[in-house]
Amino acid sequence: MYLPSAFKETSLDVQHDFIRAHPLGVLTTAGEGGLMANHIPCLLYSEGPCGVLRLHMARANPQLSDLAAGRECMVVFHGPQAYVSPSWYPSKAETHKVVPTWNFVAVHAWGTPVIQDDPAWLRAQLDALTDSQERGRAQPWRVDDAPADFIAAQMRAIVGVEIRLSRTEGKWKLSQNRTPADRQGVAQGLAQDGLELMAGLVARAGRPD
Repeated sequence: MYLPSAFKETSLDVQHDFIRAHPLGVLTTAGEGGLMANHIPCLLYSEGPCGVLRLHMARANPQLSDLAAGRECMVVFHGPQAYVSPSWYPSKAETHKVVPTWNFVAVHAWGTPVIQDDPAWLRAQLDALTDSQERGRAQPWRVDDAPADFIAAQMRAIVGVEIRLSRTEGKWKLSQNRTPADRQGVAQGLAQDGLELMAGLVARAGRPD
């Protein structure tokens, strides 16, 4: 993606933390039928040079044929995002040379997919994904809570996918290219709009390289 140095996040640990906090990825492939994208929850494991994503999808999903071909795919993870009004910049009153923009955080990850159709692998994936989302709830649901024959039937309708990542890119576009005063104005404007998470990210953002 277009990645100016002011917005580049190169820390793999930071990128991995972001993916784990925003696990719904947009899995994108380019096959014989053209581009295809699906929104799929992923689990990230710190294996290999860039990590490994594990996920599952419906057996009927036509994207499986692209994945089975073993061609490189991309998964996009989105985080907080918000419109930035020029009215929030103190510099507007001085020069009026300002325009709107959009702040956001995202990670793109590329890798080679491998189909996993082993029932044991699938069950481990289902258990891990469920536990990652149910953990901390007053009454966490577990896969074992459902009848075994029901789960077995559900599993026959899905296929696992493992993507060994070869590279990642992180973009933290948080007004780092503005002056500290303008950046503070953006943070205050976002907070007034009720976007506290994005306001905090902008307030903590550093200056460009």
